[in-house]
Amino acid sequence: MNAKSMQGTSPQEIRTQLEHCIASDFVPTLAFVFQSVKVNREEISEMFTRRGITVFGATTAGEFINGDIQENSIAVLLVDMDRNDFRVGFRMTSETDVREDARQLAMEARDAFERPSFIVSGSGLNLVPEAIVRGIEEAAGEHTTIFGGMAGDDWTMEKQYVFTNEQSGSQAILLLSVNADKMILKGRATCGWQPQGTMKTITRSEGQWIHTLDHQPALDTIVKYMGIKWEQKEAIDPVLAEFGSDYPLQLQRGNRDPVMRPVVYFKWDDRSVMVSGRIVEGDQIRFSVPAEFDVIDRVIEECNDVRAHDLPEADALLMFECAGRLISLGPLVGKEIEGVRAQYQAPMAGFFSYGEFGKTVNGNHEHHNLTCCWVGLKAKS
Repeated sequence: MNAKSMQGTSPQEIRTQLEHCIASDFVPTLAFVFQSVKVNREEISEMFTRRGITVFGATTAGEFINGDIQENSIAVLLVDMDRNDFRVGFRMTSETDVREDARQLAMEARDAFERPSFIVSGSGLNLVPEAIVRGIEEAAGEHTTIFGGMAGDDWTMEKQYVFTNEQSGSQAILLLSVNADKMILKGRATCGWQPQGTMKTITRSEGQWIHTLDHQPALDTIVKYMGIKWEQKEAIDPVLAEFGSDYPLQLQRGNRDPVMRPVVYFKWDDRSVMVSGRIVEGDQIRFSVPAEFDVIDRVIEECNDVRAHDLPEADALLMFECAGRLISLGPLVGKEIEGVRAQYQAPMAGFFSYGEFGKTVNGNHEHHNLTCCWVGLKAKS
């Protein structure tokens, strides 16, 4: 399989690069399109549709094709995958239907392929991304491969979109299924934040709201841990992004790598906190040490491990990098992105997401936060 990546600030720039690619006898069949919400999605989709190229698209909180991070741009990865070996499914959904809709999309993939692997994106801040993973697993099994990221909107936190050639939605699921008998998809989800302090138990919760930790008000415990004086402004105050990103909670998964859950809201009347992702009563958490350079080293080390044991070569790379990592790591996040790409020297495209999907070194496929998720694609010979 051949692949090429490109990036531009306007549809016109992408059109010029696309025409140059096609003129060089490269005939792409699938385009991964990651773009600012400010860019005209219909114009981008129409451009690829006219050339018979299937679109897997998502809006972002920043885009890249290597370690050079852009804003308000379009990042594209083109591949010439056999049309018989992939399909793209799209479905509008809702907070109550997301798990079933994800299951239905994965069932359609099972009808097409005996062993599908998946790349997924979703849009809508009110959707529970964990439900997307569980819905796919219900149809395709717990050991199926799932990587991807939730769409962003340049940090406006208003409307995010996933889209394909003729469909677009701000509450939707976009699912690419790939024939695993013909294509290898291998990758890794890595966070790298170091834990600190003792284990604490969520003793009362509702949805994504933690009411008590070890029977103590969660807000009091977490503000003390953050070492800040927080003055109430509203009944429910949003947590500044830098605090949520620097001091995430680590949801423990037995002997497996933890799943990160940053705090996003304080609720003052019952002194509870809301986290970005699913939790349940009885879950155990630890606090985190603010990110340092070893966070980047951990990502690259785990990439080396995948290359050594699971995927020696890749035809193309996709990366779904949490937008919170850009806040915590700043420009150094480019070193992380380029560090992964350099291991394979393959065309790459990626974006900063509002939640990631992937598998940790010793865990299951999960919905993650503050995590770098990447996946390599390789055609079987």
